[in-house]
Amino acid sequence: MKNVVLILVLVLFASCEQNKIAYVDNVRLMDEYQEKIDADAKFKADEEVLTKKRDSMSQAYQLEMQAFQTNSQKMSQKKAQEEYGVLQQKGQFLGQQLQQEAQQAQAANQTILDSIISTVKAEIKSYGKSKGYTYILGGGDGGSVLYGTDANDVTDEVVKLLNDKYKK
Repeated sequence: MKNVVLILVLVLFASCEQNKIAYVDNVRLMDEYQEKIDADAKFKADEEVLTKKRDSMSQAYQLEMQAFQTNSQKMSQKKAQEEYGVLQQKGQFLGQQLQQEAQQAQAANQTILDSIISTVKAEIKSYGKSKGYTYILGGGDGGSVLYGTDANDVTDEVVKLLNDKYKK
């Protein structure tokens, strides 16, 4: 009888084993992860290049339109309409070209961001396994942790791990 009670007590204690839970502040993690910081800087530089190109092309087009308006008074109405139509088509083509380039840049940036997110998730999973966590929850804006003690916040450790691996 003692053995049965002892076994029941051991089973009860085993079933009451606590899960090891931590959380990561998603926003802070991404703000401090160097690969994400570098990607954001690249995105911004790419955007500035596109903006300069768009501004330059727009300015050249506007100058062409101004020249047309000045010269159109000396042209026949038919000739002026033809040239205006050509200029309109050119403007539409330039707009489409710039829009396409912006969409391509945005798609490339999204691919890089998706890769970074995959890397972060894989590293958090690896970190959790190596440290014996049952769960690592996501906190911060949009996260699922409404409250957690600082002792359960492993954001700094994960950021350091990610940044150390990224430097290599």
